[in-house]
Amino acid sequence: MLTSAAGLLFILLSTVAAGGLAYAVLQPRIAAEKKVETRRSQYTRDESDRASLKVARDRLQEQSKRRKTIQSSLKDLEERQKERDKHTGKLTLKRRLEQAGLPLTVKHFAAISVAMAFLGALIALLFGLSWILTLGVAIFAGLGLPRFMLARARKRRLQKFVDEFPNAVDLIVRGVKSGLPLNDTLRMVASEIQEPVRGEFQKIMETQQMGVSISEAIERLYRNVPIPETNFFSIVITIQAQAGGNLSEALGNLSKVLRDRRKMKGKIQAMSMEAKASGAIIGSLPVIVASLVYLTTPDYISILFTTDIGKIILLSSAVWMALGILTMKKMINFDF
Repeated sequence: MLTSAAGLLFILLSTVAAGGLAYAVLQPRIAAEKKVETRRSQYTRDESDRASLKVARDRLQEQSKRRKTIQSSLKDLEERQKERDKHTGKLTLKRRLEQAGLPLTVKHFAAISVAMAFLGALIALLFGLSWILTLGVAIFAGLGLPRFMLARARKRRLQKFVDEFPNAVDLIVRGVKSGLPLNDTLRMVASEIQEPVRGEFQKIMETQQMGVSISEAIERLYRNVPIPETNFFSIVITIQAQAGGNLSEALGNLSKVLRDRRKMKGKIQAMSMEAKASGAIIGSLPVIVASLVYLTTPDYISILFTTDIGKIILLSSAVWMALGILTMKKMINFDF
């Protein structure tokens, strides 16, 4: 028993001694390997940090470069817009006819103006007006009335374009999101959207077939339809072509802005209807009262039509009433 116990104790002490000796021998090596591993992990972490910093720095440089590109693009567009405003500020008669969508040339419009002047002079002579008043009626019928009708037709066509243009932008957004190139989406607009948007986009496609780039072709859209909506569309396409970006998102935001502008315009028109009705009533009251007085007591008011002083009074009253109506119209019209 004692011999076996002593043998076990001897084996245990020998094992402990061998373990201590092995630890004493291997401990410096283990510590060195641990230190190497620590340095290696620190170096790897530093490398990953440097890589992440480099990626972040490259991203910031790319964003700064893109911002500078967008700023330069906006400056170029602003300069081009100033030049276009100089040219479009004084629209020629041919350009106004094109924007109104009328199939007339300048010669045809001049012939119609001359014919209306002769017709107005003939009607004035039939009513027995003097030569001065007849000349005034002829000038108004030949110069004022045709241009007034042309401006009204142009305004009506531009309003139709504004109402239909958001649908065209939505169609482009859906086409771009589905993977179609921009040219195909423009071709879809030129074939599926209602007039006058369809005709203007057909001009864009024809211009592009002649070798003009998309951005330049869309810039001509603003020249043909000088409204803020087409200017916004031209800016978005030009910036996307020069600086890149998500075209569908940009055009989607543009479509939302266009629809919000139309809603705001509708609210303004609804709020200004009372003032318009008041202006119409005030402008029509003198004519209605004069007609009623002429029907009841023609001798009382006939002096205005039979004497020169009465005719001058009528002409002066008409001029002042026209100025008042135009002033009220300017006060209740809002451009935004």
